[in-house]
Amino acid sequence: MMRWRLALLAAMAFTLPAAAQDRMPPAPYAYTQLDDPTKEQQARELMHTLRCLKCQSQSIADSDAPMAGDMRHQVRTRIAAGESPKEVRAWLVSRYGDYVSYEPQVSSTTWPLFVLPLVLLLLAGTILFRRLGARTREDSA
Repeated sequence: MMRWRLALLAAMAFTLPAAAQDRMPPAPYAYTQLDDPTKEQQARELMHTLRCLKCQSQSIADSDAPMAGDMRHQVRTRIAAGESPKEVRAWLVSRYGDYVSYEPQVSSTTWPLFVLPLVLLLLAGTILFRRLGARTREDSA
């Protein structure tokens, strides 16, 4: 009985910090717009091109996940401090990786993702052309 209680206490000790993170208040600029309408527009346009790392199918502008709120806060804070959207995007990509951006860049690690579909399309076209060409020759003979 004593071992069971110790196991329960240990389980609670490890799960409480994780549960407390969802109860923290959102970052100040997670749901608050910037006072400057031009900067807020820049921030919103950038937020629609950044992927929520928790949801994975929504932009940080559309997601209600705490992680997306933190990212919106970072975007607004950095734009309010005078950084350009391009600089903020570069900072987020360096921090979270290329996956965070809906606008991927061609690099030494991602070029196969851009080239492979073209190679497969050319291969499929060649195979289709040869098969149709062979049938046409058989029908005419």
